[in-house]
Amino acid sequence: MTKSQGCRTGLLVTLLVVLVLGMGMLAILLFVSQARNTQWTFSTRGIVAIVELEGPIFDVRNQLQQLKNYADNSSVKAIVIRINSPGGAVAPSQELFEEVKKARRKGKKVVVSMGSVAASGGYYVACAADEIYANPGTITGSIGVIAEFPNIEGLMEKVGIRFETIKTGIYKDTGSAFRPMTEEEHKLVYEMLMDVYDQFVEAVAESRGMPIEDVKKYADGRVFSGRQARQYGFVDALGTQSDAIERAAKLAGIKGKPRILRKHKRRFPFGQYAEETLGQFLPAIRPTHTPVLYMLR
Repeated sequence: MTKSQGCRTGLLVTLLVVLVLGMGMLAILLFVSQARNTQWTFSTRGIVAIVELEGPIFDVRNQLQQLKNYADNSSVKAIVIRINSPGGAVAPSQELFEEVKKARRKGKKVVVSMGSVAASGGYYVACAADEIYANPGTITGSIGVIAEFPNIEGLMEKVGIRFETIKTGIYKDTGSAFRPMTEEEHKLVYEMLMDVYDQFVEAVAESRGMPIEDVKKYADGRVFSGRQARQYGFVDALGTQSDAIERAAKLAGIKGKPRILRKHKRRFPFGQYAEETLGQFLPAIRPTHTPVLYMLR
């Protein structure tokens, strides 16, 4: 073997070793990354699982799946839902509300811990819990429903654009951005809003054990502090997330310090910033002609 051939062979071996090591490192990283998103089942009894509800409530698939998994996990005795949300769309809020009630029917104790804000749809979800904890300065309440429809008819006239609409029914383009709503359309949408509003009030009254009329005294869209909410009967106690965890453990009959089960959320760089920023504009970029009801402060 010549000297040049030996050099080439050595280079190939080196490249092969580097490739193998690189693939090994990649496999390790993928395993660790996947492990961060795996909900491990512990053989030890007495676990309090944490579910986090952050930001506007639109896509709640992760939270729904977590609640289902924890409800079916015999090692999980209690669930603490940490809510830091101004609200969001009606249907996802109701889905979470119902999933929390299902977890309770399966024997799990559920306590909500309110962060900076847990209003409107965020409060709707909280009502399904056994108990609600808030900080004295938490912003909560905002019991109500809202539907917004942009009108850019004047702008279109200025730029010389006109839309022709062909529809199969007189109400099919209700909420169109290219014309004002009629009185009949206003009435139709208002009646729908009031039906959803009644659902919200009834859910709060039933969950909190309050007369509907007492709920309606504060169900006009107003917000109040955690301390006021405690005074009005909308939360059970003032305390931190740690207090909520201790209370959940006590309700579940856990002796001593409970084990905490928390799912870590995997994010790309700047992912959380982008998600939170986009969430602020979601109501403004919804499709036209489609009434979207929000429980969003």
